[in-house]
Amino acid sequence: MKRFENYINGEWVKTNSSKYFKNISPADKNDIIGEFPISDSVDLDKAVDSAELAYKVWKNTPAPKRGDILRIAGDIFTRRKNELAKIMTREMGKPVFETEGDVQEAIDTCYYAGSETRRLFGHTVPSEMNNKFNMTVRTPIGICGIITAWNFPIAVPSWKIIPALAAGNTVVFKPSEDAPHSAIIFAEILEEAGLPKGVFNVVFGDGQIGNEIVNHPKIKLIGFTGSTETGKKIASKCGELNKKLSLEMGGKNPQIVMNDANLDTALDGVLWGAFGTTGQRCTATSRLILHKDIYDNFIIKLKDKAEALKLGDGLKSDTQMGPVINQKSIDKIEKYFTIAKQEGLTLITGGARTTDGDLANGNFILPTIYADVPESSRLFQEEIFGPVLVITKCNSLEDAINKANNCQYGLSSSIFTNDVRSSMIAMRELESGITYINAPTIGAEAHMPFGGIKGTGNGHREGGWTVFDIFTEWKTIYIDYSGSLQRAQIDNY
Repeated sequence: MKRFENYINGEWVKTNSSKYFKNISPADKNDIIGEFPISDSVDLDKAVDSAELAYKVWKNTPAPKRGDILRIAGDIFTRRKNELAKIMTREMGKPVFETEGDVQEAIDTCYYAGSETRRLFGHTVPSEMNNKFNMTVRTPIGICGIITAWNFPIAVPSWKIIPALAAGNTVVFKPSEDAPHSAIIFAEILEEAGLPKGVFNVVFGDGQIGNEIVNHPKIKLIGFTGSTETGKKIASKCGELNKKLSLEMGGKNPQIVMNDANLDTALDGVLWGAFGTTGQRCTATSRLILHKDIYDNFIIKLKDKAEALKLGDGLKSDTQMGPVINQKSIDKIEKYFTIAKQEGLTLITGGARTTDGDLANGNFILPTIYADVPESSRLFQEEIFGPVLVITKCNSLEDAINKANNCQYGLSSSIFTNDVRSSMIAMRELESGITYINAPTIGAEAHMPFGGIKGTGNGHREGGWTVFDIFTEWKTIYIDYSGSLQRAQIDNY
């Protein structure tokens, strides 16, 4: 069995703990990908010391030169796209056509952030005093601790790591223990691109090392993607430590379909939104709100399409939906199946694990749909993170929007309608960080802000130009060339 090591100061380094965990394919429990370190505080200190030393040089490297390296990384991601996609599929399950899209997001992010290093604009503004010049500049923050989930093991880390590097920060990265192999390739690519030693470091492990990253006094910023429960704990600790924090957490995303919509497109949209990545996306379509006039007919067609989905190993070309990530996930989803029975929900299809044929050794859950689900249902309100869709009827646009907003989360939302007025009202009234018109709740682009409101995030936005608000600080500069003391408001007014 292959054993992998931490990446510290440009070298592959054995863990101080001498402990390792196994990375197991969710499609086949007999397929063990390798062993990865369970890092401890000694490993983390080495990574932080490396990042601290490298920061002194990296922060003063001209930003366009940093961008040159990131664009080369984009070229290497492109060259290794299919190879990396297969590695990702093997360790986290979604089909290769999806993991190739995952890598493409990293490619897009490298090119975009690399180019933005020539546009890290500040502002110049008039002074209220004579012979005085005012301006602002962006400055890096220091060492960034990046902690990410397993469902997008290349795309989501790239949204944080690449802009952090572009801005002049150094990074200590802890990938999810459910998808660690992808981080190995990430490190290889940045090294080949010419990133100096110590600028990017990877420490593997479980929640304990993640907790130590959050608490480490030399790490100035935490970028976290994961559950709302964990995110709130991190927020509490970062508040205590006065540490900058960006959170990307849960979602319970609604798709509204009005009676004037293109129903074929809406069907394809909800099928992709609900069951793409086996429903294991923070942006997954997990609530479908159908107008009463189309309700029954739409459900019949959706049931047929869901039951026709081909489940299997994502490495097989005909697979449309892969496994869920692990036994813990299966247990959680099956708990909600029990809750659905207790609540008396109408099961349209699915509602069970399957171990038929080639699926016997994997973590496979049938595409599941419940109808006539009230807003009070736990399945309507709580994030399940699996291939489970709940359907609710609405009587009007206003009713649909009220139902969509009745949720603690606010990441993504969607409406299918051919009415311009309905579209504009939905854009204004839906409580979410992202809204799609005539598209499902998934489909973010790298050059646009990404993030949510309410229980989904803490106000920051990854992606696009807004990500640099996370990974830089503003410095205000005054230059007085009057030759005498000017006491601002005292002498000016």
